[in-house]
Amino acid sequence: MKNSLYNNKKIKYLFFVFLFIGIYQSANAHVAVVELENMSGKDTIFLYIKLGFQHIIPLGIDHILFVLSLFLLNPKLKPVLLQATAFTVAHTVTLGLSMYQIINPPSSIVEPIIAISIMYVAMENIISPNLKPSRIGIVFLFGLIHGMGFASVLSNLGLPEKSFLTSLLMFNVGVELGQITIIVSAYFLLAKFFGDKPYYRKYIVIPLSAIIFAIATYWTIERIFFT
Repeated sequence: MKNSLYNNKKIKYLFFVFLFIGIYQSANAHVAVVELENMSGKDTIFLYIKLGFQHIIPLGIDHILFVLSLFLLNPKLKPVLLQATAFTVAHTVTLGLSMYQIINPPSSIVEPIIAISIMYVAMENIISPNLKPSRIGIVFLFGLIHGMGFASVLSNLGLPEKSFLTSLLMFNVGVELGQITIIVSAYFLLAKFFGDKPYYRKYIVIPLSAIIFAIATYWTIERIFFT
């Protein structure tokens, strides 16, 4: 029992150290982008993993809330992984298509839909007590939109011509590491201690989803009418 508690504390400690490093390095990440073409392949790989991670933590609050919304309704590992996998496959497809300029959706459309996707999932958490099979398809569709949002950010950062595909893949790896970090932290902060409690839905899922819904509603209005 003592060993188990020690290991849990150790995992939490390592997670927060990793999170702190990611946040701390965000200040100088964009400086390195200027000299992309002069960087070694190894440095480029680590740079784009870091940029992808930082686009989620701490910069991607909308994507963080989306992933948290997916997690809240049913925090068991299997349903969370199914939703996360659908989301990952979808945003990988549109991120690649956008960066190769096969599709080029305007951010004025993409960003409001991202906010609406957060509203939808949060509201579904409030209305539905159970995870519906159709949610996987919905998450996939919204993942396609989020991938276009990732592409908009990556286009602004730039990609080195000599390692275009590698940098694109590494950015996506960084995004996935950010999403995994959110899921792991949500598990240790919420699901591990409260996920099987009878009050979990009433006092955790519904209030948090309501807050997320309100924030996403504000973003939707702002992005449609004031951006």
